[in-house]
Amino acid sequence: MNAALLLLADSRLPAGGHGHSGGAEEAVRIGAITGPEDLARFLRGRLATTGLVAAALAAAACELCASGEDGTRAWRELDAEADARTASPAQRGASRTQGRLLLRTGRRIWPSTALDAMARAVPEGAHHPIALGAVAAAAGCAPHDAALATAYTSITGSATAAVRLLGLDPVVVHRVLAGLVPDLEGVARTARARTAWEDLPAHAAPALDLLAEQHLRTEVRLFVS
Repeated sequence: MNAALLLLADSRLPAGGHGHSGGAEEAVRIGAITGPEDLARFLRGRLATTGLVAAALAAAACELCASGEDGTRAWRELDAEADARTASPAQRGASRTQGRLLLRTGRRIWPSTALDAMARAVPEGAHHPIALGAVAAAAGCAPHDAALATAYTSITGSATAAVRLLGLDPVVVHRVLAGLVPDLEGVARTARARTAWEDLPAHAAPALDLLAEQHLRTEVRLFVS
């Protein structure tokens, strides 16, 4: 395994990921997540929808970055594919914020002309999976690695948030995550399948969209999203 993959998947990477719950905070607030069993269902659903979409976009971005192509048009087109697959304005904003912070960190750790080109192409901040895939390539990771790291981070943020919000036993929550390993590997394999960008997975998750929009309107909240 590429050691850089461990760094990218580490929640301690200074890229702001720890400030986002992926909908878990709002799900806890409305009573949709009350314990480990609810959390497991929430994570499995998140992984099968937005997790798969993000993993596929990250793999495509990793491949684009590794190809050496640094044209602004290609990066804008791929970022537009991510935008089209993110129905919720709140989720789009959160994704771009995380992408912008991750790219800033990645350019300092793994300097790359491709990352510089992406920053110029999408000055408002590329979507998080696009940034993660590009940074993964700059760090020497393969597209499959980028997909796996993205799928993993799509659920670990919510899992960690649930520990903080509900006071769950961290060992129990990590057992839940361990139980999702086969799903993670399956998502990474599916995401890595070569296909035209417009044919990448586009699984919708209306419940997550609604949670994100309501969370934005909640006055007191611990997480950004």
